[in-house]
Amino acid sequence: MLNPSLPTLEHLSTAVILLDEESRVAYLNPAAEHLFGLSNSNLIGHPLQHSFTHTEQLFGTIQSALASRASHIEHEMTLGTLALGYKLHLSCTATPLLHLGRDALLLEFHTIERPLKLAREEQMLDQTQANRLLLRNLAHEIKNPLGGIRGAAQLLEQELDKPGLREYTQVVIQEADRLRSLMEKLLTPQHAPHFSALNIHEVLERVRSVVLAELPEGLQVQRDYDLSLPELHGDKEQLIQVVLNIVRNAAQAMQGKGQIVLRTRITRQVTLMKRLHRLAVTVQIIDNGPGIPVHLRDKVFYPLVSGRADGHGLGLTLAQDFVSQHQGSIEFESEPGRTCFTVILPLPHLGK
Repeated sequence: MLNPSLPTLEHLSTAVILLDEESRVAYLNPAAEHLFGLSNSNLIGHPLQHSFTHTEQLFGTIQSALASRASHIEHEMTLGTLALGYKLHLSCTATPLLHLGRDALLLEFHTIERPLKLAREEQMLDQTQANRLLLRNLAHEIKNPLGGIRGAAQLLEQELDKPGLREYTQVVIQEADRLRSLMEKLLTPQHAPHFSALNIHEVLERVRSVVLAELPEGLQVQRDYDLSLPELHGDKEQLIQVVLNIVRNAAQAMQGKGQIVLRTRITRQVTLMKRLHRLAVTVQIIDNGPGIPVHLRDKVFYPLVSGRADGHGLGLTLAQDFVSQHQGSIEFESEPGRTCFTVILPLPHLGK
């Protein structure tokens, strides 16, 4: 085991990890401890697999550096840690340290989360505006013929001699009413939200009770709440719809049998909609279902895109719109066995 004396690394803002000849961690500086949520005592002497997940790109970078005996840079890398429970987007430089051992390596990590996040938010804003226009035009186009269909069914019902036939006209009327209600929901985002102080856990508990009532058997909805969170300023009904749409999608993907975790945490110094917020609330909806199909992952927030044959593909579109009206962000990570939607909502400034 190496026992390096590298005091200069202690003060670097760059996260640094030193590997010995057997690819075990010999050292990590405070910046690395902070970035990965790890400590020296948990990692020193252990292989990277002991605390890191999604290490395929990292080990590919290490192997390239060792094979070439020169520094190798991976500009975009995904790496997870068991301590954080989510994946980081990083750039990594692997540099062989031949004077410390044949296979000793210095790993330098830089987070690229911020520029990627800003680019995603810019894309989300453009997409949300386009979705709003499309949905409003679609709703207006559909509402008019629906009124004619319903009126014709009512007139036809009055002319029918056999009462039994009226069952069919009632089906037409009820379905026209259902579609009209859906069109009204498409237009709802155009209305100004009604903001007031609210507890995010009241939102989550409402959703939890609704979903468990709909699917009482086979579905587990677990709580992982930070009860110390302060109140938000938002539209309670809109936020209920956001979480409900995501949870229902998860439950339907698992066919009503599986586990969903509702998690809340505080986030500090986060940029949302190009504005830095000192504090924000993070809500994660995590399920252990089959995951979102790869071919849909870039399009899940588009209107009329659904992974189910009977889905209308509007739930996540409306969720994205509502979240943007709260100056927040919504994104997801998905793989077989774990899908996590993350909603971040800014908290009001609580004094100086």
